[in-house]
Amino acid sequence: MEPGAAYPVLLSPLQVGHLRLRNRVVMGSMHTKLEDRRGDLPKLTAFYTERARGGVAMIVTGGFAPTWRGWLTPFSSTMATTRMADAHSAMTDAVHSEGSAILLQLLHAGRYGYHPLSQAPSGKKSPITPFRPSRMSEDAVRRTVESFVRAAELAKRAGYDGVEVMGSEGYLINQFLAARTNDREDSWGGTPEKRRRFPTEIVRRMRERLGEDFLIQYRISLIDLVEDAQSWDETAALARELEKVGVSLFNTGIGWHEARIPTIVTSVPRAAFVDLTARLRREVSLPVIASNRINRPETAEEILQRGDADLVAMARPLLADAAFVAKAGSGREREIVTCIACNQACLDNTFANKPVSCMLNPRAGRETELVLGPARTIKRVAVVGAGPAGLAAAVELAGRGHRPELFEASGSLGGQFRLAARIPGKEEFRGTLQYYEHMLALREVPVHLNCRVTATELAGFDEVVVATGVTPRVPEIPGLERPEVVTYQELLEGTAIAGARVAVIGAGGIGFDVSEFLLHDSDETLAHWRARWGVADPAVHRGGLTQKAPQEPRRTVYLLQRTPGALGKGLGKTTGWVHRMTLRDSGVEMIGGVEYLGVDEDGLHISLASTDPQNPERTERTLAVDTVVLCAGQESVRDLAEDSAVKIPVHTIGGAERAGELDAVRAIRQATELAARI
Repeated sequence: MEPGAAYPVLLSPLQVGHLRLRNRVVMGSMHTKLEDRRGDLPKLTAFYTERARGGVAMIVTGGFAPTWRGWLTPFSSTMATTRMADAHSAMTDAVHSEGSAILLQLLHAGRYGYHPLSQAPSGKKSPITPFRPSRMSEDAVRRTVESFVRAAELAKRAGYDGVEVMGSEGYLINQFLAARTNDREDSWGGTPEKRRRFPTEIVRRMRERLGEDFLIQYRISLIDLVEDAQSWDETAALARELEKVGVSLFNTGIGWHEARIPTIVTSVPRAAFVDLTARLRREVSLPVIASNRINRPETAEEILQRGDADLVAMARPLLADAAFVAKAGSGREREIVTCIACNQACLDNTFANKPVSCMLNPRAGRETELVLGPARTIKRVAVVGAGPAGLAAAVELAGRGHRPELFEASGSLGGQFRLAARIPGKEEFRGTLQYYEHMLALREVPVHLNCRVTATELAGFDEVVVATGVTPRVPEIPGLERPEVVTYQELLEGTAIAGARVAVIGAGGIGFDVSEFLLHDSDETLAHWRARWGVADPAVHRGGLTQKAPQEPRRTVYLLQRTPGALGKGLGKTTGWVHRMTLRDSGVEMIGGVEYLGVDEDGLHISLASTDPQNPERTERTLAVDTVVLCAGQESVRDLAEDSAVKIPVHTIGGAERAGELDAVRAIRQATELAARI
């Protein structure tokens, strides 16, 4: 098969407006935090240029506010002056030199602005920010329309091929479109037609001022997933009106940020909303871009071959692998680092106001700092431990030309990732392990399984990387020697089977994962997922919401923690609420402030802190469970690192360096940084 023949549509060119795109892959918008300071533009340039070099046809930048009232955060990315525009010209030139087009996304945060100067159609406060917006006057609305048009003019001056008007995800334009956030009775609200006036006026005036040789891409919300939102008929009418006033193509958005339906986490099925993109494509004659949880070339090709879309947008997948398109086009699909939608280093960082990167690709956003060029001196390196840290270290060392060998005490690769892949909704982790297995073979790294390394066996190596990971911590609780008490590792590996009633001790990330493992199977279909979360057809149910139909749990589960208060506070910003809601919907009793008294034939005996300040006495309770699962933290395995008989340089990374709550982001970053230094 000729390289790229497996993806004949994905890799075919497409004429869009005045531009001929070299393929159908669009890098979707993602705010990296490199947009916010002018001094970081060289880093942002390197970030986008590497993706352009990797073959993507068109790039959409992170969101830039057209006015300071539209900031996401104070003094964040803005396109409002000629000085700002001129600072971008080096970046657009660099992207063009690699054969890609680039659009500037214009995003007004509206009531999502995390600052006290935000404006919105109404004075209704957002549930995800602490600030109440001021209600926009009619003059303020007109000025905001003009600010969008002016920002588009500045984008053209800066060398951008066009703009993406952000009309989805619950930002300002979306706020104008929904009765939920637009209670106006003037010419900008009161009826669906008047609510649509704001986006159509923006696009109409952009087209009048900028001419035909400039793309206007509109990101349209296909399903809002909130109450009092748009119906499908209103969405379709908006699309038709926007086509008439000058939109070049449509990108698609799914859900508002305040929606209580997951759309961006790994448990969301691949291409879960592409049927709505196909429906939009039948409403307009313009190219339409599919987005949301498309992370493999074969998935993208299927979407295009079915005629569901004309292009596909990927944001996080191009964080994970800048060369995604080039690899697909040269028959190297197995070398693609597939995004697993973990959000741990990307979206969690975005919502914490930190620079974005990628758990599986720590170079993302650090292209000018973390360089993996050829090694000056080739070394033999023993990598001990084949969890995420050890796998990343071995692969990256070999990529630089070193001669690593990988040693693993167990009979399989993967460590904690192998366990994670058994959690319902985390099946994508298997793809990561398949990538590492392929790269080890491709780079001819010797792998030794069932091999517990000693200092003697390190003779002949120049350096050793200790990535031996962690072991489950066993707390001091009477009765833990009983057969009904198991560790999470024994449970997930299948050497222990849980009964019908289970107590999970420890409510960190592992405790939540184990609870989901105990509750549900992994073979959930898209229809089951939609039913469980109450996702409906927006043509039938406004906003795409209906009554949930939770999946029947397989077991009764209690999740316990020593710390008083709500469980799961330390989980990821964008994923934690999903885990908490899943457990609540499955009837899990989550108990904080627990003191563990012991395990016997009656079950787990606990003491609970009082919630009555007038009566501080603790109360005792017995949970009549068949199984107790220990998820009470981990301890580092670092015997080799502390062995004085090891006479070569030792580098300890990942869980072996620091245990605590498992942190694959840190483990893979440490491995990659170490590989760059050796």
